[in-house]
Amino acid sequence: MIVATDIELRAGARLLMEGVNFRVAAGDRIGLVGRNGAGKTTLTKVLAGEGQPASGTVTRSGEIGYLPQDPRAGDPEMLARDRILAARGLDAVVTKLRRAEADMASDDPKVRDRAMDRYTKLDARFEALGGYTAESEAARICANLNLPERILTQQLKTLSGGQRRRVELARILFSASETLLLDEPTNHLDADSITWLREHLKNYAGGLIVISHDVELLEVVVNRVFHLDANRATIDLYNVGWKNYLKQRETDEKRRQRERANAEKKAGTLLAQAAKMGAKATKAVAAQNMAKRAERLLDGLEDVRVQDKVAKLRFPKPAPCGKTPLMAEGLSKSYGSLEIFTSVDLAIDRGSRVVILGLNGAGKTTLLRMLGGVEDPDTGQIVPGHGLKVGYYAQEHETLDHDRTVLENMRSASPDLDDTRVRTVLGSFLFSGDDVDKPAGVLSGGEKTRLALATLVVSSANVLLLDEPTNNLDPASRAEILDALKHYEGAVVLVTHDEGAVEALGPERVVLLPDGVEDLWNAGYAELVALA
Repeated sequence: MIVATDIELRAGARLLMEGVNFRVAAGDRIGLVGRNGAGKTTLTKVLAGEGQPASGTVTRSGEIGYLPQDPRAGDPEMLARDRILAARGLDAVVTKLRRAEADMASDDPKVRDRAMDRYTKLDARFEALGGYTAESEAARICANLNLPERILTQQLKTLSGGQRRRVELARILFSASETLLLDEPTNHLDADSITWLREHLKNYAGGLIVISHDVELLEVVVNRVFHLDANRATIDLYNVGWKNYLKQRETDEKRRQRERANAEKKAGTLLAQAAKMGAKATKAVAAQNMAKRAERLLDGLEDVRVQDKVAKLRFPKPAPCGKTPLMAEGLSKSYGSLEIFTSVDLAIDRGSRVVILGLNGAGKTTLLRMLGGVEDPDTGQIVPGHGLKVGYYAQEHETLDHDRTVLENMRSASPDLDDTRVRTVLGSFLFSGDDVDKPAGVLSGGEKTRLALATLVVSSANVLLLDEPTNNLDPASRAEILDALKHYEGAVVLVTHDEGAVEALGPERVVLLPDGVEDLWNAGYAELVALA
């Protein structure tokens, strides 16, 4: 269980919330919602013990499983399966069992006999820890999250961002923690895995807080909603499911507006009368009393929710370029003995729109990194055409320097712009005041997305490489980026699980990985987007 008492959170000098109190008990499945930057990720970090509140206390009992938006934990040399089993402390025993198995094949009788004795003891210990049952449970979770055996036997450093995230999600679900804190758990999942996760969380008996922009997940899973109101620096607690929350929140807002309108009307009448009476010395005291009564009418009223601001996004006017600004010839990539893709050829013409499809681990992100010059192919080459200017949006925000501030990242992306213009662009992406001085590393996933997109806006790129650009965005911000995609005049190469993003792009061609097959886009491919 988690108990939060009088919590105050800040992002630099900006107040996120104050005087917040709540508890999370077994059976509570809470949807934590609010606009990007409202403090959802900051709050979950504090609840998980990975951050401290500005004031107030958090009391925890029992194990807590925390899935951050950008999980990079674990030894990169570790096998994926061992990372998952480590959630229950089984990885060390499994590693020793494997070593014993290898030694049992030795030609040396002494080594073989010692290994057999060691294996017997380790096997008994593994069984006592519930290892075989646990392995079966872990395998079932991995299968439902589309983590096949070949991925589980790979080192973490060889996995794609999507695969790493699914390994971490599997680890958290396998951990048997009493409370789960999940930040955007459906990112990088295919449609079947999302369907399974919804049902799994719906039946979870412990406490759960989930941050998600997946409305269907919220409808199916949550029985309470915590709404972070960034304008009022507080949390509204709703002890109802998602649909009833939407109705109740609308009713609450109408009530607040009605109460404030009535109070302001009465206060206005009193103040007008006080002004008339105040001119006469004999009625000065009565006038003051009227003014005080007007103030009391307005004091204690609940603030009316201000319409959330949305980043105004338009991709850049593309710089002039030749007919084919970007080409790839014979690209291949392997990690050790694992072949990702081979002999991929690609020609990106001026203004063309291309979608890359493939299962998780097929190399979609790797191919974009190669096209963006971030990673080298094992074979083949990237051929830049006349006037090429690439704008690369990375799903894990690798293009941002997390140690530098928001302002410094923008200055690096646009060295030719003066400070006023840079701050104006940042302001349109909702970074203003002290926000521009925050290190990029402390931003929420949605804020990092906005900053990364802001660097593209000032780039004058004529080829945009976009890797899951709608992840972590609230509905209003997502709608803004989809509209920007529709109106961008340059070429786009898109990787996404978001069917709406593909529809907004209106692709002409599709590249299927790992085979590198290129085809004209048709409606049949649209059905593969959420499944790939």
